[in-house]
Amino acid sequence: MTAVLELTWDRVDFERGQINLRTGEGQRKGRAIVPMTESLRVALLEARNAALSDYVVEWAGGPVKSIKKSFKVAAGDAGLSEVSPHVLRHTAAVHMAEAGIPMDEIAQYLGHSDSRITASTYARYSPEHLRKAASALEFG
Repeated sequence: MTAVLELTWDRVDFERGQINLRTGEGQRKGRAIVPMTESLRVALLEARNAALSDYVVEWAGGPVKSIKKSFKVAAGDAGLSEVSPHVLRHTAAVHMAEAGIPMDEIAQYLGHSDSRITASTYARYSPEHLRKAASALEFG
């Protein structure tokens, strides 16, 4: 969440379709350069045109310090309970694993420095997980 709240427009590259979530503070967990989806690109272009500050997430021309209350309201409006930004991050990684995206790519997208962490958490959601073990049970 902090990476998004600290995000400034100079780190949103519309030409390359990338968002640089890294800050000058070095490598921190969860920080990465990630590609934009097309729907996010459209939403960010609209937000950029209306921006009053250098911050992507702003209120009245200044940076937002916390989105806890607003997030809870938005989640409730969407019919989601007991959801946090971390849960949505986890859900995104599960969807990637279920789609067969390699663990190294998911790790890079999430900003994990060690893909073993990603694999230990998300490998079981991969369609290929345990396929070799299951094939050992084939007869003939």
